[in-house]
Amino acid sequence: MAASKKAVLGPLVGAVDQGTSSTRFLVSPGNLLYPLQVVLGPSGFVAQKTSFYINEEGLDQLRIATINCSVCNLNNMSLQKLAPVYWFFMYIILFWSIVWLDLRTQSTVESLSKRIPGNNNFVKSKTGLPLSTYFSAVKLRWLLDNVRKVQKAVEEKRALFGTIDSWLIWSLTGGVNGGVHCTDVTNASRTMLFNIHSLEWDKQLCEFFGIPMEILPNVRSSSEIYGLMCLGDQSAALVGQMCFQIGQAKNTYGTGCFLLCNTGHKCVFSDHGLLTTVAYKLGRDKPVYYALEGSVAIAGAVIRWLRDNLGIIKTSEEIEKLAKEVGTSYGCYFVPAFSGLYAPYWEPSARGIICGLTQFTNKCHIAFAALEAVCFQTREILDAMNRDCGIPLSHLQVDGGMTSNKILMQLQADILYIPVVKPSMPETTALGAAMAAGAAEGVGVWSLEPEDLSAVTMERFEPQINAEESEIRYSTWKKAVMKSMGWVTTQSPESGDPSIFCSLPLGFFIVSSMVMLIGARYISG
Repeated sequence: MAASKKAVLGPLVGAVDQGTSSTRFLVSPGNLLYPLQVVLGPSGFVAQKTSFYINEEGLDQLRIATINCSVCNLNNMSLQKLAPVYWFFMYIILFWSIVWLDLRTQSTVESLSKRIPGNNNFVKSKTGLPLSTYFSAVKLRWLLDNVRKVQKAVEEKRALFGTIDSWLIWSLTGGVNGGVHCTDVTNASRTMLFNIHSLEWDKQLCEFFGIPMEILPNVRSSSEIYGLMCLGDQSAALVGQMCFQIGQAKNTYGTGCFLLCNTGHKCVFSDHGLLTTVAYKLGRDKPVYYALEGSVAIAGAVIRWLRDNLGIIKTSEEIEKLAKEVGTSYGCYFVPAFSGLYAPYWEPSARGIICGLTQFTNKCHIAFAALEAVCFQTREILDAMNRDCGIPLSHLQVDGGMTSNKILMQLQADILYIPVVKPSMPETTALGAAMAAGAAEGVGVWSLEPEDLSAVTMERFEPQINAEESEIRYSTWKKAVMKSMGWVTTQSPESGDPSIFCSLPLGFFIVSSMVMLIGARYISG
């Protein structure tokens, strides 16, 4: 009887949503959440143990779900796009996955920057991306320069490279026994090795970064069957929010914050610090869609920092209660630039600051300021996007775990001074991956044509403060951001070690004093 009841459900679509701090597996009508170990260290060290993505505990969780896999199409997933992994053909992880927040590659970025002509940034013109620690190619170059077993495996042609989607697909389609080594256009577009115009790995870029092309995965569309297929996490959320029209945008609140705006078939290059990226390609013969993206490094991660590092909350949910107690930051501003500042500044020298403190400031004000920081960073991205697109957004569609915080959502509406719209289904990233899977040729569970899409129940947050107050708070935030910059400097080898003799007046004073001392001793002798 139980088996027949499951059969009545008809074909199901399963989706894996691989994030920075957790793995979600979604099969309508439920989902599983499996936390990941993220390792933090000094000097911007942020990594994940890649074997945690696929292990017996995770498989047991799927068995407990009692899903009839004979009617479940497990052919799509959404992944964090920027964490590179190397592995042997023999299923040995060569190095931990380096998370997108990791800053160890800053010296690599500075070295590569010197090789790009000032008037010919071919990297950005081909990829839509600025040279930054954020992207995979730089981390890949760092691994080749610093991890001997990676170098050796590449030299001996025994290594494969890919972002997390490639690793999961390869593992789940057989691994050493014929596993598929592929990725999709959205994930490939964030490696900084992929030409977003030709939709191919770029030979000039690979030569510039010193990456052999034979270790790279094959690039596919975002909606077709290749054993398993994938869609970049933010692109999946764009699909899940049904932002299929030019000018539609969504903002996802996770570990970081990511605002994407659909620009259609046209590559729009930003003059205000945004990324140009591939939004999706829903079928091998379907056209590619592009997007402008603004990336904020620290959003939900600031809540985790308050919990794990400062201990002012015991659970992430407590921050809403603390913020509600005071309803204001009382002039306190928090810039959580733990990994530098991403869009629109791309300033690696920035570090986190809390300013505007008084003797009256308490943990409730700091909690409120942390939530405001997420909203202010989104405002900076939205302003840049409005300037690039020329048409201001009339409302903002939102998703992600943090959107369950009603204080945060109301603050966001107040700071943007436009309505914030939240769908009743919060897991839009996994939903978008499932939508792309179900619409793939050979699956055909549903259609993504506009006339076939049903309306979604939304919760709407309207601005509750006046525009003048919103602007005052935002301008004060901008002052705090300026103060966060320039905290970290890199001493270049060419300049030599810093010395007191670098100061001419001070050096002259010391030398003349030594001469006088020697002369005095000579006379007295």
